[in-house]
Amino acid sequence: MSYDVVVVGCGPVGALAANLLGLKGLTVLVLERELEHYPLPRAVHLDHEMMRLFQSTTVLNDLERDMVATDGHLHIGADHGVIRYMGTVGKPRPFGWANDYFFYQPELEAHLRGGFAAMPNVELKLGASVVGLTQDERGVAVEYFVGGKLEVAEARWVIACDGARSSVRKALGVVLDDLDFEEPWLVVDAEVEGPVAFPPLSGVPEGADLQRLSVMMCDPSRPATVVPGRRDHRRWEFMLLPGEDDTAMMAPEKVAELVGAWMADVPHRIVRAATYRFHGLVAHQWQVGNVFLAGDAAHQTPPFFGQGMCHGLRDVANLAWKMDAVANHGADASVLDTYQRERDPHVRAVIGAAVAAGRYICELDPAEAALRDARIREEARQKAGETAHDLIPAITEGVVLAKTSGAGVRFIQPILFDGRKLDDLTGGDWRLFVRDDAVAGSAEGVTRVSASTLPDNGAVMAWLDAHDADAVLIRPDHYVFGTAVHSAEDLLAARAAQLFSHQELAA
Repeated sequence: MSYDVVVVGCGPVGALAANLLGLKGLTVLVLERELEHYPLPRAVHLDHEMMRLFQSTTVLNDLERDMVATDGHLHIGADHGVIRYMGTVGKPRPFGWANDYFFYQPELEAHLRGGFAAMPNVELKLGASVVGLTQDERGVAVEYFVGGKLEVAEARWVIACDGARSSVRKALGVVLDDLDFEEPWLVVDAEVEGPVAFPPLSGVPEGADLQRLSVMMCDPSRPATVVPGRRDHRRWEFMLLPGEDDTAMMAPEKVAELVGAWMADVPHRIVRAATYRFHGLVAHQWQVGNVFLAGDAAHQTPPFFGQGMCHGLRDVANLAWKMDAVANHGADASVLDTYQRERDPHVRAVIGAAVAAGRYICELDPAEAALRDARIREEARQKAGETAHDLIPAITEGVVLAKTSGAGVRFIQPILFDGRKLDDLTGGDWRLFVRDDAVAGSAEGVTRVSASTLPDNGAVMAWLDAHDADAVLIRPDHYVFGTAVHSAEDLLAARAAQLFSHQELAA
């Protein structure tokens, strides 16, 4: 059989890829080596950008129903005082969603699989293990075992979403760049019937609810994180101290001791306890021919800002719109060569921030921890109102008009007067927002919207004002391609040149 895309792995990243590609009419084969969903939680956090991606699928309502929106991140120092607050209480929601959501991964995966289950152009094969890849000018041949039988699928492209131990990455011979961070932690998931009992803390911002925050205890006696969850799910992460044994730390009595200190008399049930090495790793190559690595196959991050799964979802959103452009709209295949150029610096910047946080979080020397607390408190004062979405940098190269104001940033999504969000009105493909009808410029495949007529309380107009622009062109993954003054015609021509340059040169 021949497909547009073979997706290897059907965790959240692979499942979103299947949804996005399937909705664009591409033929997709998803190969998942497991026969059943992994029944326990792994990832637990995502942000507003992921909700906006889900907004473009058919399963948003199901996903949102099983999530809880929370209020950010709080870091507590060795003296049990706040050293860093990345909170969102009372702050605007420029992207239309709360900044932080917590979920239960088996539910998330089930909803995403349900989203493409009814698509006739998407096929899922469970119990399918990839054993070989060969490439030629026509595409990729994927060999896999399923039901004891060797089968071959041919595809134009392959997206490997098969996790940290990716068999595809290994088959391609791609090595990982070690960012020099590895710390052992015990992760515990529990079902609880009441609030977590925090020790007395000082400096907690007014209005901040500890039950709705991811709280990082930077305590040199044992760094730990307390993470909220949907409904009755809670997570704890405890750093293993030098000399502690993984097996001993996972023993039920030890887990009960560690978690029990936080639960007081609240009834709770341990669901899972496992030790992990938190890593900072990035693949040297994200693309080999027509095979692309995404998610944990391409990069792994310490979890201190909850961006691990978010990175992977951004990866496949980046690939999906470009594959749609090539397959359905005549864009040159070379546009896919921008994938690593756009995503690698993005990922490294955020992993770098997580590694930096991990280094100060994991400080075990009390004197050094006291110096750290003073330094971070001063840095936090200077930032004055930091939030987690400040971590995400702009795209600086690739399919962007980099020298224009605002290029590469995520575009806003205001709530409209009728309660809908901007994308519900305009759709999620290429969009050109102009100040008013006097601004020239239109193109096939680009939705043109006049900001002066939007029922959005002036948010898009204010964005244009802030960037000294009369037009802004938005990519399908909601990043700004570029801006223009007076006329959008040159802006649209730049888009055409980047997407269709090969055909234009040939003509």
